[in-house]
Amino acid sequence: MTGTAPAPFTADDYRARMVRAVRAAADAGLAGLLVAPGPDMVWLTGYTPPADTERLTMLVLTPGQDPVLVVPLLEAPDAARAVGAPALALRDWTDGKDPYALTAALLDAGGRFGISDNAWAMHLLGLQQTLPGASYASLTEALPMLRAVKDAAELDLLAAAGAAADRAFEEIRTVRFAGRREREVGADLAGLLRRFGHSQVDFTIVGSGPNGADPHHETGDRVIERGDMVVLDFGGLKDGYGSDTSRTVHVGEPTEEERRVHDVVREAQEAGFRAVRPGAACQDVDRAARAVIAGAGYGAYFIHRTGHGIGVTTHEPPYMIEGEEQPLVPGMCFSVEPGVYLPGRFGVRIEDIVAVTEDGGRRLNDTTREMVLVD
Repeated sequence: MTGTAPAPFTADDYRARMVRAVRAAADAGLAGLLVAPGPDMVWLTGYTPPADTERLTMLVLTPGQDPVLVVPLLEAPDAARAVGAPALALRDWTDGKDPYALTAALLDAGGRFGISDNAWAMHLLGLQQTLPGASYASLTEALPMLRAVKDAAELDLLAAAGAAADRAFEEIRTVRFAGRREREVGADLAGLLRRFGHSQVDFTIVGSGPNGADPHHETGDRVIERGDMVVLDFGGLKDGYGSDTSRTVHVGEPTEEERRVHDVVREAQEAGFRAVRPGAACQDVDRAARAVIAGAGYGAYFIHRTGHGIGVTTHEPPYMIEGEEQPLVPGMCFSVEPGVYLPGRFGVRIEDIVAVTEDGGRRLNDTTREMVLVD
């Protein structure tokens, strides 16, 4: 991470992203992309429309045509102020008019288009009715790697988010755990993420004792007891880019078995990290981590993929999972987070965000991966 804050994205940055997206669409055999409000629109234009509007807002990207943002008239002034607005044309529409006809006029009537996964069904159906000869593919299915390779500024933002999450962990390990409810510790974590610069907290998992055996445990009212293993998994967005880290702490002295399981997971996490290099397949990271856990006799208790991508969202492609043959490329960022989950007893997970470099990988989380004892 650099010592100074990265420069803000410019209209040229967003223009380059849209050019890249159009080229990727053409390479995938698509006539263009239809981008609804959500992370793809934010990444491509810098514009965040109102989240609860039912009015059609759609970015249209097609070869040989300048990018066009179809937007309701009452929201056009906000769209025009977006950093990426100079790189596109605005086409506004008013209530009572047909936004689908306006959008359809920009499209090849017989083309196949990638469309955002989170596009409203009513909007897709409206386009289908207006252009019955066109067809559509999920953007994640058609272009899963669209946002996967980060530039230097994005990597700096991800590193800063990771450093902020690390500071939150260093603080939370000093608070009292025993005798408090999971949700109280979760609230502490959320407050720390915000104190260290997060504008959005996506999750603060606190899985104590047997609850730690549920990888996506909803932090609840269980009172944490001395002798508990506690899985901490937390993250969110800082300056528009994600953090996500997991550490497993122990309240008081652990048993020999608890130490052994924690050591196995730590070794698996290290093996997954060491497998990161350009040209390796995503599944190679999963295989490396899984082999350690299986070799220790806990293979049946590692019940999720080893990792997921991160960027303007905390979960996105690529995925570190068996069967994913996508090669790793410098600039990709993803979690490496193996775990062991013993039902009714305890769980252990250790997670770092890792960026692919020219010759390997770089961790964006630097807190200790040894077992931490808390009070």
